[in-house]
Amino acid sequence: MEVILLERVAKLGQMGETVRVKDGFARNFLLPRGKALRATKENKQRFETQRAQLEARNLERRTEAQGVADKLNGQSFIVIRQAGESGVLYGSVSTRDLAEIVTKGGFSVGREQIALNAPIKSLGLHTVPVVLHPEVEVKVTINVARSQDEAERQARGETVSTREETNLDDLGLEVGAALAEAGPGEEA
Repeated sequence: MEVILLERVAKLGQMGETVRVKDGFARNFLLPRGKALRATKENKQRFETQRAQLEARNLERRTEAQGVADKLNGQSFIVIRQAGESGVLYGSVSTRDLAEIVTKGGFSVGREQIALNAPIKSLGLHTVPVVLHPEVEVKVTINVARSQDEAERQARGETVSTREETNLDDLGLEVGAALAEAGPGEEA
């Protein structure tokens, strides 16, 4: 299906371009969200008459998004979650959780604006992109920790994993020493 884009759509095109997309993508995403019009003769004429208004509205939205981006870029947010000894979370941190945390931090962000490919499932510092406008993207740092104290330590750059690695050679020496002390015929 051919559509006329009413705003910039990532990996598709700029405002005003006529592009060919799959029918389902147009019907289920572009048309209902007001991002495009079907490329009919009447719609092309209507778009040309409204082009100046659409460009002005797009510029206004981009300016607003840029203002928020200047304040939000580089911000750090702390998420407290339960995790195992190895640092793997018992649950995960999803886009919904991140949107709530950023909103509590004083910024109005929807979960669809958080560009997270997969949920966060481990402790540590994670850089997450936030798309405020199709042309404005910022990065925030998400500090996932078990406690506030641990989050502060992670922010300073310390490693907080409590799991200690044991070398197999060390285990072998300890078992060998115990067997040697026990003597022949005795069990350690």
